[in-house]
Amino acid sequence: MTAATELDTLIGRKWRKPPFIKRAWLRWMLTIGGLAYLVAAFATLEVNWSRVYEGLDRGAAFIMAFMEPDFVSRWGDIRDGMVESLVMTVGASVVGIAISIPIGLGAARNIAPLPVYVICRGIVAVSRALQEIIVAILLVAIFGFGPLAGFLTLSFATIGFLSKLLAEDIEAMDRSQGEAIRATGARWLQWINYGVQPQVMPRLIGLSMYRIDINFRESAILGLVGAGGIGATLNTAFDRYEFDTAAAILLMIIVIVMALEYLSGIIRARMQ
Repeated sequence: MTAATELDTLIGRKWRKPPFIKRAWLRWMLTIGGLAYLVAAFATLEVNWSRVYEGLDRGAAFIMAFMEPDFVSRWGDIRDGMVESLVMTVGASVVGIAISIPIGLGAARNIAPLPVYVICRGIVAVSRALQEIIVAILLVAIFGFGPLAGFLTLSFATIGFLSKLLAEDIEAMDRSQGEAIRATGARWLQWINYGVQPQVMPRLIGLSMYRIDINFRESAILGLVGAGGIGATLNTAFDRYEFDTAAAILLMIIVIVMALEYLSGIIRARMQ
């Protein structure tokens, strides 16, 4: 059948999106298998409905606490926790970003020799392999409770996050600008400064601001395992069933994260 004949036969027919799996029997088998798996998975769940029922009142009280958040009763604890989280976030971000830059340069295959590349990629892999909570638990066991464990955890996580993205950005950069600088006889540091840095700096600043945002939110989580910050205050509020104080803390976290997002947008816009 020629193309024109095929077109003539198709004119006037309603177009239908072709199925993702063309074979109908295979499509039905996968659908039935998926439903059977879901039924079997739900059947293995052990849900204590009496505890669920008892928790409804507590959940309702927590939701209602957002209507009347209490910023006053535990203001001293909230203030100290927030200050500790902010100090921990800023300090860990600055240290993490400062360490990430040389590691990111070493992890970029197009500018680093193979031994340096392997070592830096290994550091990035180890940093990214361990989740923040696991690192915090280990560091709390080593250094004890307090913001030092949180500071080290956030710095460690920042290195893995920022180094990987920075290295990928360097590997994807335009080589012509770097080659032009190198053709002038520039040394390695001059080549990095004038050929590489201008291309990745806006991206680096944007990622750094994003990482500060992440670190602040993570600082609230790390406090739950004793690594300092507002998370410890939040955990205490939950333990005491002071849902109005917990609501106040959560609202403050949301406001600060939104403020950081707004500030990040302004900085990125000015850099571009």
